[in-house]
Amino acid sequence: MENYRFLDFNSIQKRFMVETYSNRGLTLVRGEGCYLFDINGEKYLDLMTNYGVNIFGHSHPQIIRKLKEQLEKLITLHCSFSNDLRAISAEKIVKKCGKNLSKVYFSSSGAEAIESALKFAVLATGRKKFISCYGSYHGKTLGALSATSNKKYRTPFEPLLWDFTFIPYNDLNSLEDTIDYSFSAFIVEPIQGEGGVIIPEKGFLREAKKICEKKGVIMIVDEIQTGTGRTGSFLASEEEIDSYDIVCLGKGLAGGLPVGVTLVSKEISDKITKSIHTSTFGGNPLVCAGIISTLDLLNDEVLSRVRRIGDYFILKLREIKSEIIVGVRGKGLILGMEIKERRDQILKALQNRRILAIPAGENVIRFLPPYIIEKEQIDETVNILLDVFKSN
Repeated sequence: MENYRFLDFNSIQKRFMVETYSNRGLTLVRGEGCYLFDINGEKYLDLMTNYGVNIFGHSHPQIIRKLKEQLEKLITLHCSFSNDLRAISAEKIVKKCGKNLSKVYFSSSGAEAIESALKFAVLATGRKKFISCYGSYHGKTLGALSATSNKKYRTPFEPLLWDFTFIPYNDLNSLEDTIDYSFSAFIVEPIQGEGGVIIPEKGFLREAKKICEKKGVIMIVDEIQTGTGRTGSFLASEEEIDSYDIVCLGKGLAGGLPVGVTLVSKEISDKITKSIHTSTFGGNPLVCAGIISTLDLLNDEVLSRVRRIGDYFILKLREIKSEIIVGVRGKGLILGMEIKERRDQILKALQNRRILAIPAGENVIRFLPPYIIEKEQIDETVNILLDVFKSN
């Protein structure tokens, strides 16, 4: 890398990549713990973790060791063959989620997990109408985009695939007024992340599941951002839902490698026929090594720590006084600070001070820190935020 240090990688990437992403102007080349390092060796406190992927920070020794071991054995293998790590990881995920979820389908991204869930719901019910929520984000591939409400993503590609009806989030009356036996599934996030870190009222998911059951409609719970311990429990919805139909996981599940998982109940798995939906790279042994090492790390002590350190982070954010702060909300280590104006300017100012955060909704600064973050790093962040708000 030293030989290439003075190349302008930002310009090279812009020249040769389709520009579908905002360019934050940084060339990051290494990660360690809670920090990312740019090409000049400057370190940045990573409070975005690649939109929630690197839950144990960067270059965690246990994860790296397991991945290195598997790299030397077998990287990828079609799912028509059995594999030791694939079998073990599937069993671990099912047991971690518990309740009546019985089988997993492996893919390579959260959006693919959603695509699979929608197809499985159609196979199980024979119906192709769905309910989703305003403010939802389920991905940008065509099926997942059909379930995503944001017009800026949808409009260029409409008409989209299946028939989706959108209702207000956290509104049981709207769900009950809309749902009937013609619908296949209701898809919902336990917390709307991209929508602005919106947390529903206690009991919303429990009552929504009852409404779905009454009408014979499947409930798809999108835990891609909130699952794998992000809120301090393995699934953010597990306290309210006693009987799952379909759950989608992704992001942090495989130690930083691309992964999507769709879990289904036995009743739904019985309706899924051979060859109806497959993925060449889904469940490859290397990713399964990442899943196993992640789940081995994600014990009750870590989940308890996520709750404690998350409470501390929210408390410290709420101590910041500024006339442009509307409020702070979150659960565990998914946090949002809503502000009245200049959100993107503040994100840029944080980046200039070596703090990386991300946007959500129209006016929310979102924090998705690694589970290994320490109080000292939170205090550092809050002190920098105080300076940023004073000067912006």
